[in-house]
Amino acid sequence: MTLKKICLVTTSPLIVNFFLVPYLRRLREIGKVHLALDTSGSVPLKETSGAITYSIPIRRRINPWQDLLTLIQLARYFALNQFDIVHSFGPKAGLLTALAGRLARIPVRMHTFTGQVWITRKGVMRGILRASDKIVATLNTHILADSPSQRDILVDEGIVRPEKCTVLASGSVSGVDTSRFRPDPIVRRELRAALGIPPNAMTFLYLGRLKQDKGILDLARAFDSARLESGYLVFVGPDEDGLQHGIERLCGSGRARLRLAGYTPAPERYLAAADVLCLPSYREGFGSTIIEGAAAGIPALGSRIYGITDAIIDGRTGLLHAPGAIEEIAACLRRLANDDALRFALGNAARQRALSEFTQDRVMSAVLAFYRGLLDV
Repeated sequence: MTLKKICLVTTSPLIVNFFLVPYLRRLREIGKVHLALDTSGSVPLKETSGAITYSIPIRRRINPWQDLLTLIQLARYFALNQFDIVHSFGPKAGLLTALAGRLARIPVRMHTFTGQVWITRKGVMRGILRASDKIVATLNTHILADSPSQRDILVDEGIVRPEKCTVLASGSVSGVDTSRFRPDPIVRRELRAALGIPPNAMTFLYLGRLKQDKGILDLARAFDSARLESGYLVFVGPDEDGLQHGIERLCGSGRARLRLAGYTPAPERYLAAADVLCLPSYREGFGSTIIEGAAAGIPALGSRIYGITDAIIDGRTGLLHAPGAIEEIAACLRRLANDDALRFALGNAARQRALSEFTQDRVMSAVLAFYRGLLDV
């Protein structure tokens, strides 16, 4: 069998580290894998699994001149290597890859939508970002959505035709590595000691980029309002919007029980140490951290929005609340902190669902089969 040439494109090592390493490993079975991304940031690449890495300045923020130069550079790279397929992840990478792939006449062009930035925007910017997604959907030959409800949004909003958009397995980008994300009493004890959290203290965790549209300021307000005398709140992830001081201020009387851990290459350790994962987001394609937490045996508290409603079954694997509803979030925090039996039942059901529907092997087997069908290998 002749190996195909594959190029994955994204904006940063953070996306690779959290989602794409399984792609780099499994796609070697059918092709020679290239990885194009912006490596200029502070987060290092954790693993490339033998992929040929190409550094290119794909920046999240809109900069017309820089974006045009990057587009030209990417199109040249595609044409030079004559890839059989290019596959993008992330809004900016998706737009530039769709345009460059069309210019370079790449036969199979694919994008994975992991959430719509324009959902939380208004006015002209909403229109621009929405139009960008429409261009991505139009210029690519195939579209993946990482959850059924996200696919529904894309179709209902007229972004993509139903027959062109697919959800693989039960959803998520790459599934969850259940050998890595699992209950671990030893790690739980060690990490809590390192963070200065008592062994049995109720601990809520937010894991991901610290951005306003992830609802983290709402979570800080709700934590203060919940008035949990012995509850702790831990934020783990890079502070992309400079929100640390705001979080500290909004936690009010709970500030002494707030922990800001920054970026970690080992999120599984924090999930093993937590009791509940919180994702009060305003937009989400799926909520992969919810399934990772589920595999670790902890329930989730999340917004009742598309994407998250695929990851949490309300009242069975976690609790849902209206986005931005501070007092409702606070009430859920209190309920989960004060009802051990409920929390354990939710966590056990969440783990069983993660093991049956969202394992990395199941999702990546579906990805590989999809690639084989596209490339006829």
